[in-house]
Amino acid sequence: MFVLLGTLLGAIIGGTIAKRRKGKPLDILQYAVIYAMIFAVIGLFITILVHRIAV
Repeated sequence: MFVLLGTLLGAIIGGTIAKRRKGKPLDILQYAVIYAMIFAVIGLFITILVHRIAV
């Protein structure tokens, strides 16, 4: 759940940052994908941490 949420949030943040910097469509796509990947990994670690604490 945290992974999906992080992926969506990262894509939105990355796309917004690239738009503010007046990037071309491929720049916006690249930022969105990279930020989505970073936030997905962070979400994965949060999921693992929550699961470890709950057990």
